[in-house]
Amino acid sequence: MNRIQPLQQTELVPVFQDQFGRNKRKLRISVTDRCNFKCVYCMPEHPEWMKKHDLLSFEELYHFCEFMVRRGIEQIRITGGEPLMRQGVVHFIAELQQLKKIGLKRISMTTNGHYLKQYAAELKQAGLDDLNISLDSLDTEQFEQLTAKKLQPVLEGIQAAQQVGFLIKINAVLIKGSNDNQILHLAHWAKRENVELRFIEFMPLDGDQNWSSDHVVSEQDILDQLATEFEIKIGQSQGANPARTYQIDNMPIGIISTITNSFCGSCDRLRLNAQGEFFNCLFSTQGLKLKDSIQQLRQQSLSAEQILQQQLQTYIWNKAAGFHAIQAQQKQFNLEPKSNPNFRKISMHMIGG
Repeated sequence: MNRIQPLQQTELVPVFQDQFGRNKRKLRISVTDRCNFKCVYCMPEHPEWMKKHDLLSFEELYHFCEFMVRRGIEQIRITGGEPLMRQGVVHFIAELQQLKKIGLKRISMTTNGHYLKQYAAELKQAGLDDLNISLDSLDTEQFEQLTAKKLQPVLEGIQAAQQVGFLIKINAVLIKGSNDNQILHLAHWAKRENVELRFIEFMPLDGDQNWSSDHVVSEQDILDQLATEFEIKIGQSQGANPARTYQIDNMPIGIISTITNSFCGSCDRLRLNAQGEFFNCLFSTQGLKLKDSIQQLRQQSLSAEQILQQQLQTYIWNKAAGFHAIQAQQKQFNLEPKSNPNFRKISMHMIGG
């Protein structure tokens, strides 16, 4: 990708806002749906990958990111699938640095950590600000059951990221009867490694639609376990962050409790997948197909921007109140995925976390 010069635009463009007054400040870009892991809460048994020729190019993604930064986006997170599986992603991150001149404040990545030993130094040099790394168990056998991959490369990747100076958050999705015995192990490990740990409640975004509320390890369950070995204090105000924060023995820890304590009321996130489908919510059942409109941005024409602006403004404005509102609507209109063949289920590997 050739170095791209940001448009010379001085007109003040309004920030995208939804019907509940939530300004959108964060954009998540899924650069690929492919992943070398097969996490049970994410990947279907037999995934149908997006065709490579259907993916937006990094140049097209850059123009979209620029368009969004000019409309209030301050943080961009690169996700997948596994983002490090797409060739050219490091260079894309380097190109995004130009957008810090026009309002972008932070560029992050969510990764399974498997390739970090290879890429950590390059990512740091490219200007990536921080990393979220998935680590659902420290038990080697359990980890392999959850992901179909070995644990050691992930631990080595975390170490490599620490050595080059990355700020790291560790994400652990908990599933009752599967890895909920890891809560204390992960907490002690995070304290030793001096990394911020975030526990995530199991959400209905699994590839084969096997989610059940019976499998959820609730925020209170997590706190009850932690309290057996740590002194817990309530942390800073949550604000628009997905995690409710606590201190355990003066170490920060977060819990993302979408199911039992939804943070949707202050959500400031938007999402674009690798083939140009846009989602105003992680739990959206239908996205907005923007590939053609995004490709038109390469012409740097005012009409292309106006068309995209109108498409997004309407769709973002109609963002639902949140997860529980979407769930209630599905039940009201009998839109459960297993009972309605026309219902579109968005799997986590297609849209990122």
